[in-house]
Amino acid sequence: MLYKFKSKVTGDLIMLQPNGQRVLEIMGKHTAAEPSIKGILLPEQMPQALEALKHAVLQEEAQQKEAIARAAAENLPPPRFDAISLRQRTLPFMDMVRECLKAEEAITWGV
Repeated sequence: MLYKFKSKVTGDLIMLQPNGQRVLEIMGKHTAAEPSIKGILLPEQMPQALEALKHAVLQEEAQQKEAIARAAAENLPPPRFDAISLRQRTLPFMDMVRECLKAEEAITWGV
C-alpha cells in the first residue's frame, strides 16, 4: 500500500506504507488501534505536526550518535542504520506542511 498525501498548493507526495505510517504516528494521526488509511491534517494542526516531526528527527539523530559513541568506547564495529534517515524521509513532507500552512490549506491522504 502507498500513502498519497495531497493538497491544493503542492504536488502529491507518495510514501510507502511503513514510512507513511511512521510519519502519521509521529504526528499522532495513526495508531495500531486506529489505523489511518484516510485522513486530514488541518492548518491549525500543522505547527504541532511540524514540531513532533522535528523532535523525532532530533531524537533519532541523538540515539544514533550515542550508539556510535558506545560502540567506539567498547571497541565494537559501528552500528548500522537505515540507509535513508528519518530526516531525509520527512523533509519533503515537512516542506509540504510548511507550504500548506502558509496557504492555510489542508493535507489529505487516502481520499
